Amino acid sequence: MSLTIPPALLPIVMLVCSNVFMTFAWYGHLKYKSSPLLLAILVNWSIAFVEYCFAVPANRFGSAVYSTAQLKTIQEVVTLLVFAVFFVLYLGEAFRWNHALGFALIAAGAFFIFEKW
Repeated sequence: MSLTIPPALLPIVMLVCSNVFMTFAWYGHLKYKSSPLLLAILVNWSIAFVEYCFAVPANRFGSAVYSTAQLKTIQEVVTLLVFAVFFVLYLGEAFRWNHALGFALIAAGAFFIFEKW
């Protein structure tokens, strides 16, 4: 049995993977503020390399299905979703109503990118 991901879904799946790595690269070190900054930079550059290994192909494959503006919008919405889960579960911060409202307004903006006018 082979797993085939539809062309419209493949870049989204890859962007989710990319954003998990990106979020850890950018914010994961905040849990370890006592570690040396140079170590954090080197570790996070290594994590960011993996992020790019997902992001670049996601955009390449996605450009066959989506416009550049749509790809960027998908990436931003995915980033917000991944980040919301990350800061609650990994950093232990509260998800407040103003976060939900702000994220919802950004997601609403995505509607206008995908709507054909």
